Amino acid sequence: MVEVQAVLLSGGSGTRLWPLSREAYPKQFLPLVGDDTMLQATWRRVAALSSHAPIVVANEDHRFLVAEQLRVIGAPTPRIVLEPVGRNTAPAIAAAALIARADPQHEDGDPLLLVLPSDHVVRDDAAFRAAVIAATPAAEAGALVTFGIVPQAPETGFGYIHADTGEGVRKVLRFVEKPDAATAQRYLDEGGYYWNSGMFLFRASRFLEELAKYRPDILAAARAACEHLDPDGEFLRLDRDAFAASPSESIDYAVMEKTDAAMVLPVDIGWNDVGSWSALWDVSEQDADGNAHHGDVIAIDSRNSYAYAQRLVALVGVDDLIVVETDDAVLVAAKDKVQEVKQVVARLKAEKRSQAALHREVHRPWGSYDSVDAGPGFQVKRIKVKPGAALSLQSHNRRAEHWIVVRGTARVIRNNDVFELFANQSTYIPIGAKHRLENPGAEILELIEVQSGDYLGEDDIIRYEDVYGRG
Repeated sequence: MVEVQAVLLSGGSGTRLWPLSREAYPKQFLPLVGDDTMLQATWRRVAALSSHAPIVVANEDHRFLVAEQLRVIGAPTPRIVLEPVGRNTAPAIAAAALIARADPQHEDGDPLLLVLPSDHVVRDDAAFRAAVIAATPAAEAGALVTFGIVPQAPETGFGYIHADTGEGVRKVLRFVEKPDAATAQRYLDEGGYYWNSGMFLFRASRFLEELAKYRPDILAAARAACEHLDPDGEFLRLDRDAFAASPSESIDYAVMEKTDAAMVLPVDIGWNDVGSWSALWDVSEQDADGNAHHGDVIAIDSRNSYAYAQRLVALVGVDDLIVVETDDAVLVAAKDKVQEVKQVVARLKAEKRSQAALHREVHRPWGSYDSVDAGPGFQVKRIKVKPGAALSLQSHNRRAEHWIVVRGTARVIRNNDVFELFANQSTYIPIGAKHRLENPGAEILELIEVQSGDYLGEDDIIRYEDVYGRG
């Protein structure tokens, strides 16, 4: 059996899949194709190749999402490396390689790293695993192997790898940037060009050696960040100042385009980076008219369109359209213009609108809350608390809260009082009262919270105790 250390990169924000993918809940945490989220599907794809828990490099704000989604599918407890700031893939992989080399479970201190973005689709998991096995001898011999996707069309949205002729793993001649349409067609006509998948297999030591040769500044920053790791359960926090000092650079620019050790294995595995709504339409099951949808969708006299619905959406007499409906936003776009969705996100950020980062339902380590209504001086939320979970002990300076239990059992701490509430019971939390909400039961606790006051922002929270380490 091939034995690899899976390194899952989970730092992306997926702005081109807005409004479904948002900064606080990006596409790797969404079930875009099938029942699993993209992160879950990535781990399942490689679990048979490793007896070791995965290393996941993630944004600190997403740490509980990563842990919960992998726990739900029964993955071994991962080591979740938290990036204090985003610095692209080269520093992230360097940190993962250093942590893997220091892990005592790797007896020789030099594991084979299988580095994978956690937000890509692979339709043929078995073919991908076979490709990893086929690439292993070259990686064990010191090559930095990447997987090149056999192109299906003259795609202008991907970078390309020009490879030497031959069979199996072969030398990389050059990496090329995203081409224009004519150049992409020439690549297909000439052959020997493959889409750059961003997936890699190499010895940890070999990547670090090549990084030291070409970008010692990135390696030095990663070493300094790892020398001052702050362990917190399965979370490993990189030192903020040291990691922030690293240049922001991709593994391609930092190493792969420069090294003589770069090799590529062409693969046909049903790969797609799902970088846009049109790409998601492309990998989704389509009806006889070329329409694909998720949710409650009716399509009449419509063709080659994609709809994502959380409520009923009807398409009538439209072609080549993308319609995405969420609780707080609707996107309607021509299918050939979906790359411009990122401009919508940029405008939302510039206007400081919450829809750039948050869904109406906001996920927290203890559960979630959904802001169902708001107006001057009031806000209504639907709150869900996981079994055994607890919110922080906190108080508010400018709002009071009324809690009405809908389902489950609530344990309430209010100043010096501790009591339990059941379905159809309620309580009141005055302004300034120290309080905590807990779920002591075995089922989800659901309640309605009605806030009242002259300011209802989430920053009006004073935390005294918090099991999740939030300030």
